[in-house]
Amino acid sequence: MSSAPAASAASRRFPVRALQLARAAFAALAALMITFSPDHSAAVGLSVFSGFAILTAAVFAASVWLTYPQGERAPSVLLGVISLLAGMVTGIGVWRVDAMFFGAVIAWAVLSGIVELIAGVRARRRARAPQERSEARDAVVIGAAGLALAVALALVPAGYRLDYVIEEAGTFELTAITIGVGIFGFYTAIVAVYLGIAGFSPRREAPQGAEAVAQEDMA
Repeated sequence: MSSAPAASAASRRFPVRALQLARAAFAALAALMITFSPDHSAAVGLSVFSGFAILTAAVFAASVWLTYPQGERAPSVLLGVISLLAGMVTGIGVWRVDAMFFGAVIAWAVLSGIVELIAGVRARRRARAPQERSEARDAVVIGAAGLALAVALALVPAGYRLDYVIEEAGTFELTAITIGVGIFGFYTAIVAVYLGIAGFSPRREAPQGAEAVAQEDMA
């Protein structure tokens, strides 16, 4: 049997955990910006999403050259292109309206979620080392989270509005866009925590030399 999986893992200049930690950092930044912002309007939500998407695209672009060998780069290329386009479109100020927020974020979540989920499933089928199976599982989880984000946003009633009063605090308004931006913030918080844990989790070292060949022959 060939020792290609061990060789490809060893040839990575930056491990997958570096990719995960970078994505976690940008997701955490987006979550904090939404959480501590008193304004959950479409303008603010799309501004945060645009920055998050463009920075995430940059991480995927870097991973194409620094993390994945030839033959394993297609998912990162697709995810990078999807995120970059979404970030650029939502970065146009005059387009930052409620409909754009829901349309753009749902489309991005569906496309990126499907790509990452499929990539994770395929990687899991061909994985042999524990580290490769763990990385594939993480991709499946994040892909599924993206699809869950799309479903959650799609379920928000269009034009929803609720006025309510809190004693000694004043009158407040809950709208569809407020809910939508909050859901996106929750999604980025989940992604930040999950990928942060995945990135910092200890990894088993890939077997080297004759030991790797012996283990693959036994498999």
